[in-house]
Amino acid sequence: MKYIVDKNNRPVYLQIYKQIRQDIIDGLYPFGTKLPSIRLLGDELSVSTVTVDHAYALLCDEGYIESKERSGFIVIFRKSDGFAASAETHTMHIIASQNYHTYPEFPFSVLGKTMRKVLSDYADVLRERSPNAGCTELREAIKNYLTRNRGMSVESNQIIIGSGAEYLYGLIIAMLGRKHVYGIESPSYKKIEQIYRAAEVTYELLPLTHDGIDSTALSMTKASVIHTTPYRSFPTGITASANKRHEYIRWSSQKNRYIIEDDFESEFSVSTKAEETLFSLSEYNNVIYMNTFSKTISPALRVAYMVLPVTLVNEFENKLGFYSCTVPTFEQYVLAELINSGDFERHINRVRRNKRKLLQLL
Repeated sequence: MKYIVDKNNRPVYLQIYKQIRQDIIDGLYPFGTKLPSIRLLGDELSVSTVTVDHAYALLCDEGYIESKERSGFIVIFRKSDGFAASAETHTMHIIASQNYHTYPEFPFSVLGKTMRKVLSDYADVLRERSPNAGCTELREAIKNYLTRNRGMSVESNQIIIGSGAEYLYGLIIAMLGRKHVYGIESPSYKKIEQIYRAAEVTYELLPLTHDGIDSTALSMTKASVIHTTPYRSFPTGITASANKRHEYIRWSSQKNRYIIEDDFESEFSVSTKAEETLFSLSEYNNVIYMNTFSKTISPALRVAYMVLPVTLVNEFENKLGFYSCTVPTFEQYVLAELINSGDFERHINRVRRNKRKLLQLL
């Protein structure tokens, strides 16, 4: 086998996972192929079976392989899946609003301590007006966080800060223009449709199946922009499979097509590795990534951010660069300090560990 691991570059299981995942995507392990046994691969790489098992578990989590009793690990990913015969659109069991996912609150003591530190250390700059796209300190902190945790290699000038996702949706429409038809998941978070309707743009409702937007609806849509929540769509709770994520990217390969990837709540995945993003998977530079701090820290902090593909940075600056940032400088410095100090990630990791423990008990 060609796999190589650098034991000085931790974690090793992620190195194995990334190499096997790429071979699956490239077709070196076609659909139905059996992967090498955990023991065999461990022996060949001189690593423990636990390390290989961890890598295989991530591939199972993301829908590339599945474990079959007495058969080992079988590839279930097909790059060609999608745009085939009409898939059955299942009637979804809608999660009631009272069951919408709630997580332990960010420790108020840590938040208060950080606020006091920012007031003490940055008293002078807090009186200054924020740059239009957001404070450099916060954009740089988000950039580094995305590199560490989401596999996204971006520059800080691609990151735009705004007061909530709804505000940023409006900026995207203003940037891309009303000539586009926008496709949104059906059902979806009601504010998404309300914003497109208020902006007086043409939009289509694209029905969801068990693993994402229906393939036939996607292939036949007149939309040139799709707005999707691949990690977990609300209110259905549907997560897009690995096959479906690659289908979205293939759909976007045609000229003048874009994907708006709303990654809300993905930090709290029970996987030991954060879910892969469409932004990091795509090679077409046409995915706009969005996320907020409303679940991870507090809904009282109306702060969201979007990451533009490099092809849209100048477009945004030319059309909308004059817009003032809608988030107070103080809040931006607090968020930057939480990320840079590690408190933000410690809270996320604590919640994820507790979720995994709860699932094991259940």
